[in-house]
Amino acid sequence: MRTTRLFVVAASLLLMPSLAAAQALPNISSLNVRYNTRKATVKPDGELKAQIDAVDREIAAANKSGRTGEVRRQIAKGLALLDGTAWTPALDFQNSLALRSERTVADSSIAYALRLEQIYTPAIELTPALSVKTALRRRPAATPPAATPAALITVRELGVFDGVSRDLRESPFAMELDVAGVADGAYLIEAQVMDGATTIATTTLGVFLQKGLDARLHALEAAAAAVIPSVRADVIYPVDYIRNVNRGRIGLQTFNVATEVAAAEAVLAAAKGGKDPFSGRTGDFERHYLLEGPNEVMPYRVYVPKSYSSTAGAPLVIALHGLGANEDSFFDGYSRLPPQLAEKHGFLLAAPMGFRVDGFYGSPIMGGGDAAARRRVEYSEKDVLEVLRLMRATYKVDESRIYLIGHSMGAIGTWALGAKYPDTWAALVPFSGVGSPALAERMRGVPQFVVHGDADATVNVSGSRNMVAALKKAGANVTYLEISGGSHTDVVVPNLPKAFEFLAGQRKPAMATQQQ
Repeated sequence: MRTTRLFVVAASLLLMPSLAAAQALPNISSLNVRYNTRKATVKPDGELKAQIDAVDREIAAANKSGRTGEVRRQIAKGLALLDGTAWTPALDFQNSLALRSERTVADSSIAYALRLEQIYTPAIELTPALSVKTALRRRPAATPPAATPAALITVRELGVFDGVSRDLRESPFAMELDVAGVADGAYLIEAQVMDGATTIATTTLGVFLQKGLDARLHALEAAAAAVIPSVRADVIYPVDYIRNVNRGRIGLQTFNVATEVAAAEAVLAAAKGGKDPFSGRTGDFERHYLLEGPNEVMPYRVYVPKSYSSTAGAPLVIALHGLGANEDSFFDGYSRLPPQLAEKHGFLLAAPMGFRVDGFYGSPIMGGGDAAARRRVEYSEKDVLEVLRLMRATYKVDESRIYLIGHSMGAIGTWALGAKYPDTWAALVPFSGVGSPALAERMRGVPQFVVHGDADATVNVSGSRNMVAALKKAGANVTYLEISGGSHTDVVVPNLPKAFEFLAGQRKPAMATQQQ
């Protein structure tokens, strides 16, 4: 399983030498959240406010004209200013750089090809004698908790290359690196842009290298056709995910290549002879299915309580993660409390990926009107509905007790899907969210348990206040907990037990259940 990352923590754009860049750049939604959260925390005034206002105008203009690279540049500038760092031509150049490759998950027995590029044109004068020095680096296996990450360890120097163009947008610089013989694992390929003996900028590409990986992936893909259809996606998942990482559709993020490939191989071994290794299974596990449209394999996490009976049926909770997290969030995060509460109350629990880490589950509330954003939002909603369909098809679900919960982006999705499909849900639980008060009337018959901290710097508490006021005006049954001094994330764990107790007491009227 992949490690959980909660909302803003995942939205990283480093302003000094980047040590976690990936082929798929950090998504714009995450960067906007980080930038806006930083503004709300710093509360700029005077000259700094004037500078940030100018940055905001540039961001708005770049968004309007669809210049995504310029949006990234201005967000980087804004974050530098908010951190008290002068925005210099050198820092502008630093943030323009990116390493790209056809494969960020690769077989180490094959020479590694990549390119040094720029995502926008910086304002800097450079000499015509640039070179790039490359190295393979990694962090220590274990580091003590600290504000500053441990220093990187150089595994191998990979060479110095001359003839680097000053305009890497027009002329990306191609390199081929020998990585044969390195131990399997995650690394950073570091590229230092040099002017003579002086380093003027550094960028990195996160990669995963494994000897013989291609053969293992080919074997999984070939064998998947022989297993029963309901298990096929579980076998093919790492092949599909790695392919999409290498295509640049998604980032490697917290995907553990070795673990996921081994898990798929174990499913394949257990599925021989037409067996279903998930039949009758209880506890916590991950499943997969093929999402039509994008034609990608989607993961979803499942918890089946020990008390589950295929004859009696069970309530179902669908849990929506926050921005930058994934389907593991409500299982590995939040002190691992949701599965424990599901076991206590006899609930089935399912958490979809939501297509992308910034899918927003069908809600247009974060803007982004271009075709790519609309596609992402559409498929995010479809993913949630498909996981709901699969849970109903696989388990005996009590149709009068299907619940939807979410944190942050997941709370935004909870209100969006709650309003769009009010007859589906017996209750909603949004933590630290915002919704459209105009949709409150559609949810007047759906009981809700709403939690928000009044010191939330990421999603202002007014988001929940306004929704709760509109819901109560519409006659909805709403329990609202506003936590004094509560931040964006620290309000979740202490109130999850109350939320699950609330859900346990909610059931749709018989007539509504029959009408579905």
